[in-house]
Amino acid sequence: MKETREPLWIARFSKGSPCGDRSDDNQRLCDRCKARHLLYPGRIPPGDRSAGDRHRGRPETRAARQKILGSDFDYDIEIKFGAGAFVCGEETALIHSMEGQRGEPTSKPPFPAESGYWNQPTSVNNVETFASVAPIIRNGAKWFNSIGTEKSKGTKVFALAGKIKNVGLVEVPMGTTLREVIFDIGGGLEEGKKFKAVQTGGPSGGALTAKNLDVPIDYDNLIACGSMMGSGGMIVMDDDDCMVAVAKFFTEFTMDETCGKCTPCRIGSKRLYEILDRITSGLGTPEDLDRLRSLGGVIKDTALCGLGQSMPNPILSTINNFEDEYLAHINESICPTRTCKNLLDFVIDEEKCVGCSLCARVCPVTAIRGTVQKPYTIDTSICIKCGICLDKCRFAAILKK
Repeated sequence: MKETREPLWIARFSKGSPCGDRSDDNQRLCDRCKARHLLYPGRIPPGDRSAGDRHRGRPETRAARQKILGSDFDYDIEIKFGAGAFVCGEETALIHSMEGQRGEPTSKPPFPAESGYWNQPTSVNNVETFASVAPIIRNGAKWFNSIGTEKSKGTKVFALAGKIKNVGLVEVPMGTTLREVIFDIGGGLEEGKKFKAVQTGGPSGGALTAKNLDVPIDYDNLIACGSMMGSGGMIVMDDDDCMVAVAKFFTEFTMDETCGKCTPCRIGSKRLYEILDRITSGLGTPEDLDRLRSLGGVIKDTALCGLGQSMPNPILSTINNFEDEYLAHINESICPTRTCKNLLDFVIDEEKCVGCSLCARVCPVTAIRGTVQKPYTIDTSICIKCGICLDKCRFAAILKK
């Protein structure tokens, strides 16, 4: 294969995102895509039969790969296993990983379409994109253009997760609003819970609020709102979620997933995380918000690939939409949602405690003490704030303060 200059197609079907991958797209590709040589890189869990395995094992698809439509056109599938590195969502990093090198991006040009996998012309697209090609050819461009918005055609698959009744995969036409996806299709939030935000675009996206619920979903609109389409992740959050902690979670993920090749991403992600860690520990200062904005802007402008360029998005969007939560952490050393462990204590309400001793028995560090049938107390100097007692208490006697 290294000696030929035939075009190659790479179908990328796993990005290593904490928002989930979409295996239904893989089967759609196997059913629809006809390419000369299809490379199928991805992270496949042990014991799982990949879409490529299923494709190869079906007699009808084996026949379909040869003499397609009576022509001399044949194609084959080659599966490349990866470790699930998030940075390999970038096409040049993915190609290097498939060649056995470190998964690091490179500057372009040359673009993969000119010189990609083993220096051959290579088209890199998501499975979702390839799976749309056959229906477009079968039904025509006019049919496809009738679906979606003026600039974003077709449908989009989202992975609904978080504080929502119906989690899973949904495919909707471009232009569908967030409200329709979350409340009509997803069933909304649990009773008594209030919608707070939705993170679209995975770790590289941003947090959108109630004011964005009626925005038609397409690539341009999400970017204008401070987020992005990304791989289709959609995490719904309610009023129990701390947005500073959410930003810290996604920043820690991208900090761990950076390949380390460029300084803005390698060092910048660490500095961003350190600032957020200080804030969630009650040690932040008002200047930290300016540092987050300034450093985030520099990283977006100077990082080598999309991972680094989009890394500050969760931070910048949460500061823009939830600055009051950041200020509460900084100025009052309070987490409004009682999420950040360093800013809360577990206490027992003596009026509600019946002295059943269950909390004391499940405490892993024996921080809860007392006498049966009398109110218990928590030694906050020992408590590790694991929350087991809160979960086990049947009388709502344990509170977070």
